Amino acid sequence: QVHVVESGGGLVQAGGSLRLSCAASGRTLSNYNVGWFRQAPGKEREFVAAVSRSGAIITYADSVKGRFTISRDNAKNTVYLQMNSLKPEDTAVYYCATDPGPPTTDIRRYDYWGQGTQVTVSS
Repeated sequence: QVHVVESGGGLVQAGGSLRLSCAASGRTLSNYNVGWFRQAPGKEREFVAAVSRSGAIITYADSVKGRFTISRDNAKNTVYLQMNSLKPEDTAVYYCATDPGPPTTDIRRYDYWGQGTQVTVSS
């Protein structure tokens, strides 16, 4: 059975930083692309960042480029999302998910999802 778990969310002031972690049990993350998504109240879930199996292909949403960094430590079976210069509009529940196919930003291609971690940025 596969479980994906996000951690590291919290409350931070605008301009601050947080690092989210995504861990999995029942699945070796190094065999999958991993993506981060977020969903704000009343909005659809949207793509944030993705990293390929080897880490060679990384993609970001335009809204987070230059502020967020996705990385992976396959030895720890963990993927990270370092978020700097946070803005109130980054407030959302952040989810990570695994993608068994070619690297993609298409949310429909991701199969296993965590429960999410809340990120709140105050102004």
